[in-house]
Amino acid sequence: MPLLLSGRGFRRDLEASGCIAIHVPLEGGSETRLLRRLRASGYRTQITSARGLGDPEVFLMQLHGIRPPHLGHQSVGRNGAVGEIQQVIPQLSELLNGEAPVVLWLLEGQVLSNSELLSLHNLCQREPRIKIVVEMGGARSLRWQPMKALIRN
Repeated sequence: MPLLLSGRGFRRDLEASGCIAIHVPLEGGSETRLLRRLRASGYRTQITSARGLGDPEVFLMQLHGIRPPHLGHQSVGRNGAVGEIQQVIPQLSELLNGEAPVVLWLLEGQVLSNSELLSLHNLCQREPRIKIVVEMGGARSLRWQPMKALIRN
């Protein structure tokens, strides 16, 4: 269990590849230990779900608009039945203000398509301060691999 004590191997692999696919034991606990080790080594971290991510690069890095869900009968006099567009700030904008590197931990990454995983990998290549960890499902023991090895061409 030396891996969970220091986390150096995980951090080294994360810094080398930028984007990692991880399989964690279903009972949990190892994710928070690794996040704690990353925070202790100077990273700023954020955990979010991959569900509803949409276009990952736009959602994480750019100001974008969303429409509220349709709630049934509404007046068509103003904005029609589709609702008013609300502007949403990028998910990582506040974390990127400082000089510290940022780790985004995405839960439920198995719902992401191959193109979305490739987009996350390319984002890490373009912006070297951003590191992304994507949970791709459960396993009997903690294991990870670079995202590039998981993406099908």
